[in-house]
Amino acid sequence: MAYSASGLNRIGGDSNRSLWMYVTADAIAAVNTRDYFLSAINMIKVGDVMITVTSTGGTVVCGHTYFTENDGTNIDCVDGVAITASDGD
Repeated sequence: MAYSASGLNRIGGDSNRSLWMYVTADAIAAVNTRDYFLSAINMIKVGDVMITVTSTGGTVVCGHTYFTENDGTNIDCVDGVAITASDGD
């Protein structure tokens, strides 16, 4: 699939950094691919942090990532880390 603007929401920050949430049925491997967020290049800055809610085979995967590149032509985020949880009951 591809980036969808309806899944991106700025949930906080100041004039220097933003915290975003992005929800998609795409796998995290697609989301953290260079230029996946190309349509949002004028909104997202280097250093912005994102909470991701993605899907792998229909299973929801939550994670954190941040942006390391936005030169006005290309945009990229790190692979990020999954938010894991144990449910021992």
